[in-house]
Amino acid sequence: MSILQKDTQFPGSEDEILSCIARYFPNNTPSTILGRGDDCALFHVEQSAAVSSDLFLENIHFRRSYFTSHEIGHKALAVNLSDLAACGSRPKCFTLCLGIPEDIDMNWLNGFFSSMSNLANKYAISLVGGDLSRSPFIHISISVFGEISRLSSFLPRGGSMPGDILFVIGQLGLAHVGFELLEQFGRAAIEKWPNACKAHLQPEPQCAAGLVLSRAAFNARPPALMDVSDGLIRDLPRLLGKSGELSTSSLNHGNALGADLTLEEKNLHPEVLTWSYEQHKSPVYTALLGGEDYALLGACAPDLLPTLEAAIPEFQSIGVITDNGKITCNGHELHESEGFDHFS
Repeated sequence: MSILQKDTQFPGSEDEILSCIARYFPNNTPSTILGRGDDCALFHVEQSAAVSSDLFLENIHFRRSYFTSHEIGHKALAVNLSDLAACGSRPKCFTLCLGIPEDIDMNWLNGFFSSMSNLANKYAISLVGGDLSRSPFIHISISVFGEISRLSSFLPRGGSMPGDILFVIGQLGLAHVGFELLEQFGRAAIEKWPNACKAHLQPEPQCAAGLVLSRAAFNARPPALMDVSDGLIRDLPRLLGKSGELSTSSLNHGNALGADLTLEEKNLHPEVLTWSYEQHKSPVYTALLGGEDYALLGACAPDLLPTLEAAIPEFQSIGVITDNGKITCNGHELHESEGFDHFS
């Protein structure tokens, strides 16, 4: 049987998949003491470790009808790296649990692992373990581990104060436009809307910006930071502590934090503007609704603003933290229930 014939069939064994993984992910890397192959891996961190996990499920987070295996492999890791970026953590290593249905062949797996490997190499992150299983659909679960140079440089969501400047790093609404177009037209949408489709299919985590923000915390009050995955209109209340998830208080002398946003159409991506106009929608509302932007959303003290604007491409101030408990954009009050929710 030729290699081509073999590669177009379901993997013959778990060992065949493990051999495929080994082609793309070296087991001996500077960041690991003991790599894959034992019951646990060992890796070294200088002081503190950060960890985050995400599911990436077929027909929930992606569709094979318009995602290639390369894009699935890239995005599955990218969305996890975005969580590390949002805490100012340097990526170190990751684990991968993969459920594979019977219509997946070795060609698909080669594309999946090669693109994931390319992204891992870009950030010098090692695959240190995981698990494989048959599954009725593609089931991907990744845990990423990062290192924090010192605890004061870890950037949580909480800690904002009235008067702080709200900012974003990355495009708002572009991935949402890509999703809508891909759902409607499939991959044919890529020709006319390349940036929007790429933002949805292959997002780039803001790891470099996260590390710059982390260093800014060495000699100043740390910025509050998170990534935007469910849309600005839903994630901003989380930054302000309105969801009740933050360990730090969202109150300022008894008053709940709020935000006064100013979003201008001139600062939005041209494809967001064009699509919104064609759909007779407000481009600003498209940007607010968003979803899977994987931009960074944060708040910093006003005296830190000039330094961050000079150091970080795509840095954009979008408003100010208030103490009245309301969230407004361009003078209109917003309601966080309008954003994305897996269970609504």
